Amino acid sequence: MYIWVIMDVENLNTQLLSQLTIPTAGFEGGVAEPLPVYGVLLQNKTLMASTVKQGVPYTFYEVVRSFMPFTEIEWADILNVSTKSLQRFKQMNKIFKSNQSEKIMQMAEVTHHGLETFGDLGRFTQWLQTPNYALGNVTPKSMLANAYGKDLVMAEIHRINYGILS
Repeated sequence: MYIWVIMDVENLNTQLLSQLTIPTAGFEGGVAEPLPVYGVLLQNKTLMASTVKQGVPYTFYEVVRSFMPFTEIEWADILNVSTKSLQRFKQMNKIFKSNQSEKIMQMAEVTHHGLETFGDLGRFTQWLQTPNYALGNVTPKSMLANAYGKDLVMAEIHRINYGILS
């Protein structure tokens, strides 16, 4: 099982790494350079804030989307855009606005921690789609539409990771 955890997380990290550049931290107008390790981004709130501020490209969103069990319509609702706008973003490889980038980054964070905790994408997806007593008998997936729900889901993932089951 441990090998599968590493493979899924590394697969996510590698795919996201290839799609993201961030400004050099601490330098005004710093040169964009590739992020050395994707996991570093999710453990550093300053880098996350900087990345969200500049916006994430559609290709970054595509990678995050491929690891989450949301339909295009659900993603459009989460990002507060139409499905037609998402299609235009894809055609033009547009950069998402800051508020949309923040939602995408939140989903990347949940995905990263979920894969570490559950060991593979299948088990993580199953958990996201199963009603959870600790979350009021709703699915974790349904809680991810806003920051408060995301925080509750992340807290539950951390409890599971430490063996504290509700």
